[in-house]
Amino acid sequence: MKQEGASAGERPTAASRMNIRSLLVAAALVLAAGAGWAQDKVVYHVDNAAAQGLKGLRNLRNHLDVDPSAKIIVVTHAEGVDLLMEGAKAANGSEYAPLVSALKARGVAFEVCEITLKNRGLKAEQFIQEADFTPSGVVRLAKLQGQGYAYIKP
Repeated sequence: MKQEGASAGERPTAASRMNIRSLLVAAALVLAAGAGWAQDKVVYHVDNAAAQGLKGLRNLRNHLDVDPSAKIIVVTHAEGVDLLMEGAKAANGSEYAPLVSALKARGVAFEVCEITLKNRGLKAEQFIQEADFTPSGVVRLAKLQGQGYAYIKP
């Protein structure tokens, strides 16, 4: 019976080729997992401004303080879009707009779900200038995760 592995001048056996393939696949998985540790693309999901507003904006600020090169997108839908409306305030009376503006200046994108606009009878003009619009908040969340964005719901 032929030994596994090949000596000089011999062709590798099917078993040794399988072992090499297994090692290559394992190495690729380890490299891919390692790349996941250094997450530089993140999507924050906000669907309730009252519960998530200030906490989420604080999380975003802290995130950028530690990782200023992170690419961050905030996707809002349902009651989360209230975060980006003109004059919107937290329960303590703090306006969201200045906080959002400061984060936008640091590269954070803020998106509003257009399905929510339609369902709630809202108009784009009711939102602060930092807001961008996306056809569907949940579809956008799914697509960003498929593109390697880490998901955070503050």
